Amino acid sequence: MHIHFIAIGGSAMHNLALALHQKGYKITGSDDMIYEPSRSRLAKNDLLPKEFGWFPEKISTAVDAVILGMHAREDNPELLAAKAIGIPIFSYPEFLFEQSKEKTRVVIGGSHGKTTVTSMILHVMHYHQREVDFMVGAQLEGFDTMVKLTEDNDFVVLEGDEYLSSPIDRRPKFHLYKPNIALLTGVAWDHINVFPTFEEYLDQFRIFIDSIVKGGILVYNEEDPHLKKLVEETSNTIRKHPYKTPDFHVESEKTFLNTPEGDMPVAVFGAHNLQNLAGAKWICQHMGIDEEDFYEAIASFKGASKRLEKIAESNQTVVYKDFAHSPSKVKATTQAVKEQYPTKKFLACLELHTYSSLNAEFLKEYKDALAAADKAVVFFSPEAVENKRLDPISREQIFDCFNREDLIVHTNSEDFQNFLKEQEYDNQVVLLMSSGNYGGLNFDEIKEWLK
Repeated sequence: MHIHFIAIGGSAMHNLALALHQKGYKITGSDDMIYEPSRSRLAKNDLLPKEFGWFPEKISTAVDAVILGMHAREDNPELLAAKAIGIPIFSYPEFLFEQSKEKTRVVIGGSHGKTTVTSMILHVMHYHQREVDFMVGAQLEGFDTMVKLTEDNDFVVLEGDEYLSSPIDRRPKFHLYKPNIALLTGVAWDHINVFPTFEEYLDQFRIFIDSIVKGGILVYNEEDPHLKKLVEETSNTIRKHPYKTPDFHVESEKTFLNTPEGDMPVAVFGAHNLQNLAGAKWICQHMGIDEEDFYEAIASFKGASKRLEKIAESNQTVVYKDFAHSPSKVKATTQAVKEQYPTKKFLACLELHTYSSLNAEFLKEYKDALAAADKAVVFFSPEAVENKRLDPISREQIFDCFNREDLIVHTNSEDFQNFLKEQEYDNQVVLLMSSGNYGGLNFDEIKEWLK
């Protein structure tokens, strides 16, 4: 089968291309630019396009299907050529569903935490040598790719994103998977460029709950009042299993989970991560892993890439990088770090990088999000605001919205990096939260600053 990828260089797209290549499919693709690590990984498998750009001559009747990435535009020349010839065109999630129609589909959704929960499940399965297909949004230790598709495995575990499927398919990705087993971590308004009101955003989760197959299972976080209400309202004939934050305590900068076998140290920390762990346990049990085996495996889980990832440590100082950018996740992550390191000075840095976070109206959602930090910094690029065609935001707005008078605001990347370099790195914990890189910060360099 010959599959052509339009925008093959994306994080998810290139992983799907690699998975299908490993499955024996013929893979071709195009993109206008491909960055690392996608570039090297595609090149290693002879899948890197010989030149960048869009080439409609690559599209012919020899192509069985086209997979369209979100990065492409509606007027993409290759897309138009595929439409003209009548080649089937799939979005990324559509094709994943096609590949998993005969499997038991386990879909992990929610506004935040879904990558972590999916990663925990895969870690447990890998630990116990249970083979499953999967798609996850982060690179995991012990896994070559973020996507695996086989003919043989019974289960497929899919991270269910609520963002749009493709430029020509405006449905949220997780609407397309039709899960047999689902988990929802919670609902916190996001993607306001697509869902301008919270009610419209809630509707996407209503649709997802109703898409679970009849007689299927929904595991959900009962501590989220919005989610609990949605689950109570559904008329879908599914089994419902609530979960909540398990009992735990922090001692000497280590987190211990209270289990039936006694206190167990875990590498992850923070109430929100232990809440994710509780949900992952339920899912693993539905996949045939008993509670004792789950705890044995999860003790060695260190976290998903970019999710409270420790990137440097020296002189009693620890530096974490986290993908947090939504208000609720920023607040939860900041609180978690404070609770884990109560005796250390705590510097929390947040980059406003997404469309939602740079929207002047949405900024109000960040009230008190950085309150747990001893010192707090917000970085944003006025150029990014302009590029997203949003109304300008001022430093004063940032101060007001975060409700913190001593907040430090940086709008120049070089100034922010100099600020970080000049910190007294002694008995301190630093948290860098962003879905970007602060305008060009080399995170590897931070290790040198601590020496």
